[in-house]
Amino acid sequence: MEKQKVVISTDLEQALTTAIGEVSHDRLFVLTDDTTRQLCLPVVAGFDCMRQAQPITIGATDANKTLASLSHVWSELQRMGATRHSLMVNVGGGMVTDLGGFAASTFKRGIPYINIPTTLLAMVDASVGGKTGINFGGLKNEIGVFNNARSVILDTTFLSTLDSANILSGYAEMLKHGLISDDATWAELLSEELIVKSEKFAAALEQSVAVKQRIVTEDPTEQGLRKALNLGHTAGHAFESLALERKPVLHGYAVAWGLIVELYLCCVKTAFPTDKMRQTVNFIREHYGRMAITCDDYPRLLELMHHDKKNQGSTINFTLLGDIGDIRINQTATEEEIKEALDFYREG
Repeated sequence: MEKQKVVISTDLEQALTTAIGEVSHDRLFVLTDDTTRQLCLPVVAGFDCMRQAQPITIGATDANKTLASLSHVWSELQRMGATRHSLMVNVGGGMVTDLGGFAASTFKRGIPYINIPTTLLAMVDASVGGKTGINFGGLKNEIGVFNNARSVILDTTFLSTLDSANILSGYAEMLKHGLISDDATWAELLSEELIVKSEKFAAALEQSVAVKQRIVTEDPTEQGLRKALNLGHTAGHAFESLALERKPVLHGYAVAWGLIVELYLCCVKTAFPTDKMRQTVNFIREHYGRMAITCDDYPRLLELMHHDKKNQGSTINFTLLGDIGDIRINQTATEEEIKEALDFYREG
């Protein structure tokens, strides 16, 4: 894969000018969704480096992370004369950076792209690491490729456009990064002071991005260590896919709920300290509530977990922890153990 450069920006115009200048191209395109076209595109549209950029817009929210939206992007690139030497800039949340990255990676067998994530979730998760793709057949991120952006530009200016729910959605991934890092980072992320965008927030964001970047640099295609980033995601993606069948939820909320299920499994299967599990679970319940499920939903949730891309054969695969930072990849659990964890999620 192309090497990915992550820039923590204090001057967005300069950072974007440099990033575009580093990629030889004949035409420039900018992808947004309906929301970021209104709230975020005006921030960059006036820059000299973006004056020739031709806009492409798709529908907002994960409900539009579809083959139809992907086809629309391909059609627009084709209609406006994109060549294999063109460049695309994705301005938006994780849906835009995932779908835009996939569209760029496949159009004419691949054109380069730059990500400007505009949500906290995209900054700490979706836009870093080269995973691109779309939802398909009712499953999250079922179709996609690994292909790094040439540059990822993080500018906290865009966070002012977010409501508290979207801040919390991204914060769930930061909390996951804390759990796979060290006690000090984890403990700081559980503090009320940090979650309300204190002065320490920018530093915590940068540290969280660094955790993911270090891991994906060592294991770009998820053969080993990168599976650490899946903590909370086997159950979380099942919650998210179930919600898509009912009322969609933000990705970070599903991950937070998935962390409750999987931290319970950590206590049962890998001796994770119960007090640290309780502290984390209490924090999640206080800030993220819970998705209303019943025992009748267990078969569908288990079915969705069986579809998870991390699985091998018929077993359900988890990333678990023996303690904060003590990562245990390729762990399995029986359906009965998973049902017990779902009971804990509902009742604990």
